[in-house]
Amino acid sequence: MWMIRQSVDYFFRVLDFLIIARILLSWINPNPNATIPRLIYQLTEPILAPFRNLFFRFGFGGGMIDFSPILAVFFLDIVRKLVAGLL
Repeated sequence: MWMIRQSVDYFFRVLDFLIIARILLSWINPNPNATIPRLIYQLTEPILAPFRNLFFRFGFGGGMIDFSPILAVFFLDIVRKLVAGLL
């Protein structure tokens, strides 16, 4: 049981790391065709898109700063705690 909980924790840590990496990549604006930035964008977009759409729906989207990664990290932390609690 301990290994499953540890694996779930690592999974969510990797997701957090990928979201932070995406934030940092948005600051330096790398070549979008490069392998690593493209992989990071492909892995994080399914997580960030619903939160970005939520901001647009309530009229907060489209600005210079994208707050969807912050909301996604908070949401993922809640989900991680719920899953860990169930295990």
